[in-house]
Formats: sequence, C-alpha cells, structure tokens
Amino acid sequence: MEPHSETTLPRNAALIVIDVQEGIDDPRNGRRNNPEAESNIERLLAAWRHTGRPVFHIHHHSTEPNSALRPGLPGAAVKPEAKPLADEPVIVKHVNSAFIGTDLEDRLRDRGIETVVMAGLTTNHCVSTSVRMAGNLGFRTYLAGDASAAFDRIEPDGVLYPAEEIHGVTLASLHGEFATVMNTDDVIDLAIRGQNGASG
Repeated sequence: MEPHSETTLPRNAALIVIDVQEGIDDPRNGRRNNPEAESNIERLLAAWRHTGRPVFHIHHHSTEPNSALRPGLPGAAVKPEAKPLADEPVIVKHVNSAFIGTDLEDRLRDRGIETVVMAGLTTNHCVSTSVRMAGNLGFRTYLAGDASAAFDRIEPDGVLYPAEEIHGVTLASLHGEFATVMNTDDVIDLAIRGQNGASG
C-alpha cells in the first residue's frame, strides 16, 4: 500500500484515541519516549471537536490480575488530556485491538466513515494492532506518529531496545503498508483544510 496523498481529510474522518489511561504510567512499564504524546493527542481532539468531526475513545479494561488497567483501579482512569465529552462514544476493549470484541467497526460502517486517524498508547502494542486491523479492514488509515509513545523492551536474549527505537521501527513498519504515518501538525492541517473546503 502506498501512503495516502490527500491534501484534505473527509469531513466525517474519525479520530480514534486509544488507551490514554493513567495505568500506562505504571513504573513496571519502564522508561518511555515522547513525553509530548499526550499533549499532541489533546491538540488532535481540539481540532476534531472544532471541526465537528467524529471522535471515538477506546479504553482498555484488562482481565489480567496484575494489570494496572483493570477496571476499578486508579490506572483505568482516563488521563486529563483525553477526557471524553458527553456525546463522544467510549468503547471498552479487553485485548490489544480496538476492533476485537467491540462494535467499533459496526459504528464506523453505520456512519459511512471510511477514513480513520489513530493516536494513543502504546505505539507497538494497542496502537499498532489497531492500525493494522483498520488497514486490513479497508479503512483509509492515518496514524499521528508523535501522538503515541513506546517503552523500552528487553528481548528474550536480554538485549535492551530503547523506546525511541521501538517507536521508530513500529512507525516505519506501519507506514505505507497499513497506514500513512504523519505528525500531529500535518494531520491537523489536513483536517482544517477539509473543514474549509472538502466534502466527504
């Protein structure tokens, strides 16, 4: 798949915000990159709300006993930058993909949405899985790469891969294959242009 080359986004392009929850900061997750991710997510939300585009919030409620994202624990709470508004759908998932075990695809199809923009946490887990599925399901998929972040990871042989490398390799793997990866400024620019002139 070649990266998308549109100069605008359709007026019904949906922003899907994934797992921006307090439990992501659990110390057990280790060191992460891109501390600006949450502020970029907040900017995307502001742009989508300003232009009247649809927003979907995905929240992870883990079924694992030791997870900080178990429902009822403080870690399941949403970070302030990504608080849903009263009229914005919140979809709860229990696995990595926002599409597995949820009605997200049905909601998008019912509203005639063909283009999605994704942002959230973390780059190489729930964001990557959801982006891959969106692309496979036929949605025109964009990922705001600087509105996500990753953590250091240690492979089975004990080699440490820094968060920056994990993040970068994940974005490179997604771009042009499952999605078009852009930075937040450019995504917002496409949204504003679409609001001012394009139909969709």
